[in-house]
Amino acid sequence: MTRPEKPHSLTLHLCAPRGFCAGVDRAIQIVELALKKYGAPVYVRHEIVHNRFVVDELKRKGAIFVEELDEIPDTRAPVIFSAHGVPKSVPDAAAARGLFSLDATCPLVTKVHVEARHNDEAGREVVLIGHAGHPEVVGTMGQLPAGAVHLVETVEDARRFTPKNAAKLAYVTQTTLSVDDTAEIVDVLKERFPAIRSAPREDICYATTNRQQAVKQVAAHCDALLVVGAPNSSNSQRLKEVGERAGCRYAALIQRAGDIDWAALENARNVAVTAGASAPEILVEEVVQAFRERFEVSVELVRTADESVSFNLPRELRSSAAE
Repeated sequence: MTRPEKPHSLTLHLCAPRGFCAGVDRAIQIVELALKKYGAPVYVRHEIVHNRFVVDELKRKGAIFVEELDEIPDTRAPVIFSAHGVPKSVPDAAAARGLFSLDATCPLVTKVHVEARHNDEAGREVVLIGHAGHPEVVGTMGQLPAGAVHLVETVEDARRFTPKNAAKLAYVTQTTLSVDDTAEIVDVLKERFPAIRSAPREDICYATTNRQQAVKQVAAHCDALLVVGAPNSSNSQRLKEVGERAGCRYAALIQRAGDIDWAALENARNVAVTAGASAPEILVEEVVQAFRERFEVSVELVRTADESVSFNLPRELRSSAAE
């Protein structure tokens, strides 16, 4: 029996950088090394990173995921805080219970926490540009007393915001935002409050910026953009939005190859593929293989930046990493 002919040729434009960033890689390593050193189970508060494939793999190895500390029994097993960061109350509560905790917060998120605290200690009101309810935003707002951080999500919020003292004001941002959206909000804040202070270096992380830039490079020239990532992944959602704004006629966020809407790609000849910072490369490879099974595929790499960032592991796990 002969196989049916593939419908037509198609070029996949693989964006680079894509997928895991240094903070995500470090967080996953922390869970894996804790399992290696201390044995199962280890407890993880919230998804270590926003990707179901990653979480399920770690569950298989012995990690138990919870949303709050009160779901964890009294135990000597490690309790790991996710890459998104947590309010100060969480490690305080863990210490009060005598739990052994390991902090997998991305160092770039920790940098934002430090900025927020320093501005508060200097007597400045803190504006946080971010998305309400996202774990990173909850963690950053939780570094200061209730009411001390003002959340601004949109340009309209920035126009409506009224500080107590415009001369004593500072802003920080969530690390996974749209670069362009954030710039618009910052422009409004600076126009209204010329004395507002910002961080010495922008808070949106290098990986978010690089992945968005790669999408901008290809999106307008492609019939479709597929972003491999989770629905609750902020940076993945932003990649889809960036592609749409850059002129791509069809953009979709997919978790696995099985989520691809092949009918929407029926006439596509050029398809861009990228992955959010918490999506493993194996899922991108799965997508490429799915295309090869349906089309005559050529693959082009579109690289807009090189990344060599790495972060230190917690002291307790460094000897295990060296083995």
